[in-house]
Amino acid sequence: MKVIWTACCATILGFVLASPVVNAESPREIGSRLELLVDDYLVEELSGGAVQRLHRPVAREVVLVTDKPWEGNTSAYYTIFQDGDLYRMYYRGSHFDETSKAATHREVTCYAESRDGVDWKKPELGLFEFEGSKANNIVWDGIGTHCFTPFKDANPDCAADARYKAVARGRPLGKKGLYIYKSSDAIHWTLMADEPAITTGAFDSQNLAFWDPDRTLYVSYHRNFVNGVRAIMTCTSENFLEWTDPVSLQYGDAPNQHLYTNAVMPYLRGPHIKVGFPTRYLPDQGSRVEPIFMTSRDGLVFKRWNEALIPEDAPEDRDGNRSNYMTRGLLQLPGNDRELSVYATEAYYTGPDSRVRRFSFRMDGFVSVHGEAAADRLLTRPLIFKGDSLVLNFTTAEKGNLRVEVQGDDGKPLKGLALQYCLPLGGDQIEQTVRWRGGSLKGLAGKPVRLLFELRGADLYSLRFR
Repeated sequence: MKVIWTACCATILGFVLASPVVNAESPREIGSRLELLVDDYLVEELSGGAVQRLHRPVAREVVLVTDKPWEGNTSAYYTIFQDGDLYRMYYRGSHFDETSKAATHREVTCYAESRDGVDWKKPELGLFEFEGSKANNIVWDGIGTHCFTPFKDANPDCAADARYKAVARGRPLGKKGLYIYKSSDAIHWTLMADEPAITTGAFDSQNLAFWDPDRTLYVSYHRNFVNGVRAIMTCTSENFLEWTDPVSLQYGDAPNQHLYTNAVMPYLRGPHIKVGFPTRYLPDQGSRVEPIFMTSRDGLVFKRWNEALIPEDAPEDRDGNRSNYMTRGLLQLPGNDRELSVYATEAYYTGPDSRVRRFSFRMDGFVSVHGEAAADRLLTRPLIFKGDSLVLNFTTAEKGNLRVEVQGDDGKPLKGLALQYCLPLGGDQIEQTVRWRGGSLKGLAGKPVRLLFELRGADLYSLRFR
């Protein structure tokens, strides 16, 4: 489970990584930030029967049906984000006639909004005409409607008239590339430049960009082809106008497979971790698609899980041509601090309309370290933290429990912090503080320690010090 991180990624992308370059023995300086167990960054060893386990989200309700004349069965490339008390959704409106094998109308960019992430409204924006009327929710009708992907710019130095930005593929006069856009209100959009800002790539998919607060840079992820296989490229920018040369993402020993979309974003509770929900394309299986999960700490090297995150039977109309995409969006809905919502499409091509369905993860619940018996244990690498308490996100079986030991440099438990002194933790807890009889973490901040977890019928999702 050991990994050696090098400086090559930083050199390729033209920026210095926010996390220091470390070898397998160097302490991980995690401060008081939330750490997910989605990779091996913290993991020194898994022993006994302990394993890292991917979790699938639970299917919920259909939240949007593309039943308007300017929408249709090939509406796609959804982008969803929170903006204060409002949730915003953007997507392509398009329709394909299976009989004539042709599009029935031009592609337009549509808009919907919600106060709860479940009930979505399509406001009549009055901006663009469709079949003689402006009574529609078309928010953009120009260069880039095939895959217009906005975001709210979190850059504190962002200009007021560009608080919202977007990227989209354009091909006017043969100038293929990603064009860039701005808006002051998320509704009225203008091009920021007459020429495409990023020109290396294929772009025939959902391409995206965002402000990365961890690296204090704009980051783009977009489509390319490598030896005929659909791939993902990334590049960065300090001003959103000028971009570094794109490079291909790296996946370690994961198989070389078609990846259609990427849906990469900073994790909302720990933006130093990037999560992505790429769509795996299976051309030898009737052009099926299925979302998978991947994560990264430097934005270039990703750990990719190969199990389908949303299988085609979850719950219906996902087994057709391109009928199972994850949208770009990860939301915490109002009044719910125990779960996260994601969204995925269904019924692409097959019906008069297509649909978007909500799915839910438990909070931080993408991957857990799972154990069944006392011998099933997780040992972390040396950690340097801030604070005087340890908070865990976990679940246990009815008769299961979890205990933690804090070790020093020599691998021996610190006084009062051995496993036998830990009060067993059980149940279903998003944030539970660990306690020991006769010991505490006071005075240990800034010093390297290891954590040993004993997992008896338990799943550990995340940890943080406070």
